Amino acid sequence: MNQQGKKLKSGSLPIYILLGTASALSIFPFYWMFVMATQPSAAYNSIPPTLVPGNMLVENFLKVLDTIPFFQAMWNTVLLCTSVTIVVLLISSLSGFAFAKFTFPGKNFLFICILLTMVIPPQLGLIPQFYLVSQLGWLDTLFGAGILFLLNPLGIFLMRQYISESVPDELIEAAKLDGCSNFRIYRSIVLPIIKPAFATLGIIVFTLVWGEFLWQFTVLRDPSSYTLQVALASLNNAFRVDFGMLLSGVFWATVPLIVIFLIFNKWFISSITEGSIK
Repeated sequence: MNQQGKKLKSGSLPIYILLGTASALSIFPFYWMFVMATQPSAAYNSIPPTLVPGNMLVENFLKVLDTIPFFQAMWNTVLLCTSVTIVVLLISSLSGFAFAKFTFPGKNFLFICILLTMVIPPQLGLIPQFYLVSQLGWLDTLFGAGILFLLNPLGIFLMRQYISESVPDELIEAAKLDGCSNFRIYRSIVLPIIKPAFATLGIIVFTLVWGEFLWQFTVLRDPSSYTLQVALASLNNAFRVDFGMLLSGVFWATVPLIVIFLIFNKWFISSITEGSIK
């Protein structure tokens, strides 16, 4: 047993080295952003690059607070991302349940049409979408900034696949024999089973909306309605860019995403491992 264990450990050593190197390379951009957030702007172009944190983290962040309404933008972004994520999870899970467990006319055709929308570049619809939102009076509102993300084809696809594999047909039939309605089956049987998929899709949607810039920049013009991405973009000056201030704002705007991932990390990994086993 000891010899086999030693062979296993020695054989796994290259894999651990590879994984450790990949992890370090993945973390390095965030570390470098943190270093630049603690340095003066001149350190951005220094040769060799500065890799040691400085002592200007608080000073640079105070510059951010003096330039943009950072906490208001943070609140707007959290409210927008949370609302969109909840609605997307509800719509995607209900749609996925219907596509996975029900039979109705045009089911496959409709599902293919939903999937085809994933290959259409969102930039193609920017002008008509902006015109429609402006005519409805939704400019400078978080509802206008988030309405395009409420229907998520990827989310419907993921939920359909997960429900098809994880929710037994026999369990649904048994619930119907007991007199449960379709919504009761969804609430009492489907939802508890698909919690890992909920966490996975929730992280995907939350980070997608958090990092969205083009559409939010198009529809949000009032500083009081700015999200973080739009507010941080206003830190760029046409004549001079304070990289320490800019990257300080970016650093603190990234921290909530890391917190969200750490909170739902267990369910996220559970969803991946369950899918690999099946």
